[in-house]
Amino acid sequence: MSHPHPPWWIKYGTIGQIAQAAVALCGFIAILFQINVLGKNAHEAGARQIYQAYNDLEFKNPQFSHPDLERIKAGSPNDLVQYESFVSYFLYACEEAVKVFDNKREWQATCDYDLKGHLPFLCEKSLAEPVYLTTYSGDTQRWIAAQMQKTGVTAPDCKLRKT
Repeated sequence: MSHPHPPWWIKYGTIGQIAQAAVALCGFIAILFQINVLGKNAHEAGARQIYQAYNDLEFKNPQFSHPDLERIKAGSPNDLVQYESFVSYFLYACEEAVKVFDNKREWQATCDYDLKGHLPFLCEKSLAEPVYLTTYSGDTQRWIAAQMQKTGVTAPDCKLRKT
């Protein structure tokens, strides 16, 4: 005598097969989660390395970490090129750190503090070469613009006004 409607487990498989499929699905989800965690850890490690390299650069070039822009401009042309590279590396390091880490406020505060001394240079540079800041992300451009407004750095004189 056959059942008019066999139980669902007979139709779709035994309990063992169902359990095996459930375990396989859990394993697949765990692998996807692990891949996501590994990717996040790799991005964080890369951002830390970039920021540590910036700190090393800052240690080796203290004249650029708290710059006297007039003295840098009065020096050799190489000094200005080195300073521009220093600022570029700083902006890149901050861009990466703020983008990657969950505790963005701490990284943002650190970057805000370091950016202040470079704002006159960035103002002059963007005045002389309007496309300069477009080489950075939109978030970085907005951050620089907000900090310039906050500190009163405006063209054409590009001097810090507020502290």
